[in-house]
Amino acid sequence: MRKITGGVFQSLDGVIQAPGGPTEDWTGGFTLGGWSATFWDDAMGAAMGGLFSGAFDLLLGRKTWEIFAAHWPYVGADNPMGALFDGVNKYVVTRGNDPLEWQNSHRVGSIDEIARLKQGDGPELLIQGSSTLYPALFAAGLVDRLFVMTFPVVLGSGKKLFGAGTPPFALKLIGQSVSTTGVTIATYEPDGAVPIGDFQLDAPSPREKARQERMKREG
Repeated sequence: MRKITGGVFQSLDGVIQAPGGPTEDWTGGFTLGGWSATFWDDAMGAAMGGLFSGAFDLLLGRKTWEIFAAHWPYVGADNPMGALFDGVNKYVVTRGNDPLEWQNSHRVGSIDEIARLKQGDGPELLIQGSSTLYPALFAAGLVDRLFVMTFPVVLGSGKKLFGAGTPPFALKLIGQSVSTTGVTIATYEPDGAVPIGDFQLDAPSPREKARQERMKREG
């Protein structure tokens, strides 16, 4: 069985849209593309190098595939990431029939097909970008690990990692560090249901009882 890892750049308020440049993705009127670029340091480069150090295939949404296909084949022979991304298999989740002209690109039509792909043999499936994939993948229990770089910026709006349709679940932190620029680098694995506790009084006060009754009335 293959593992699925999400590699994520996000703002402090959870936006993952267009971290790489102003023209990357202005869907929805987003005007802050390129918000991650000025924070880069050696620690982040080493962490990203570790993410791509093993064998992997890419699992991408159609829009992210289009961004990658317009960039990575053209970065030049001296850029090792370009050659790496050019050579790996790229599984593109799309309902459309437009040709996937970047070499080693393969159409995937549904979450069920991703589940079957995960059950097969092969290297890790690595997600980049692709915000629309995550809620359905989380709901299906298909994500094994999240590698998340959280940048010290608040963007206010934009596509998010935990978008509409994301189910509740707990995560276990398995690794962390902080860059010289204040970016937190953390790796998580899913850890079952959200644990519920209680800091309330054993015997609610009269005021607390009244507050709860008011909440019931207000719905």
